[in-house]
Amino acid sequence: MLGGWSLFGERIYFLLIAIGIWIFFSPSLERTVTFQFDWIFEIWLRNLILITIVAGGLHLYLYTFRKQGDDLRYDTRTYPAKGKAFLFGNQLWDNMFWSLTSAVAVWTAYESVFMWVYANGLATMITLQDHPFWFIALILLTPYWAGFYFFWQHRSLHWPPLFKHIHARHHKNVNLGPWSGLSQHPVEQIIDQSDCLIFLLIPSHPVHVIFNLLFHGIGAPSSHTGYDAVRLWGSRRLQIGDFLHQLHHRHFDCNYGTYDMPWDRVFGCFHDGTPEGDRTITERRKALHAKARKNVSR
Repeated sequence: MLGGWSLFGERIYFLLIAIGIWIFFSPSLERTVTFQFDWIFEIWLRNLILITIVAGGLHLYLYTFRKQGDDLRYDTRTYPAKGKAFLFGNQLWDNMFWSLTSAVAVWTAYESVFMWVYANGLATMITLQDHPFWFIALILLTPYWAGFYFFWQHRSLHWPPLFKHIHARHHKNVNLGPWSGLSQHPVEQIIDQSDCLIFLLIPSHPVHVIFNLLFHGIGAPSSHTGYDAVRLWGSRRLQIGDFLHQLHHRHFDCNYGTYDMPWDRVFGCFHDGTPEGDRTITERRKALHAKARKNVSR
């Protein structure tokens, strides 16, 4: 939990980017009192550039130029894959299409609505100067709120009807690359990013909303790189991957949540990548199948 805020974890950089976005790359609240194409377009263009730099940069570094080879890579099979399951017959183009179109649009829509809400006084806006304790506490709590929400919405998307019609699009990505993170059905993108709506109910600041949305906008690409970390110098690494989520894409019915939430362990769907984890998941599947057969016989 503490490591998430180290200089070699992602959260500190998400926060710095959020602060930079608010100070230098966001329209003033005076402009956002009414919905106008110009300031919404500015947010959309900034988000488009940001995801292109992060996801595109990681892809070029790790997969195009192979600067790290397979060092610290989870699955050494070829990425991107080819086949009819993907738009244009190519996993990379499929992933880029959904990331750059609907994912950026949803991200921009949520952020734009919040700018309008704050500008019109429809949510309680605080400042660091007036409420320093709550302002900082909310920053520290946001990653855990995002993790809490992620488990429950993600587990719901594995309900067979929702999986078949919505979540299955994301799970076409068995082996992952940076562009896979936001390659989702538009409905899933709306659900996934809606954790930011909590800030309508509690006193907050646009920085909190931007910070929360960055866990999707650039957090999803970085956690889906297929690598555990990027080597920097010496033994230093920038932590980017998510081993538990990589296993989820491999096995489908485990690791619905994040490292810092206990729900996978509570509900018996935690897989740590060991043979014991394989056995635990296999036994759980057998128990679920037996229960299903018993219900059918009734």
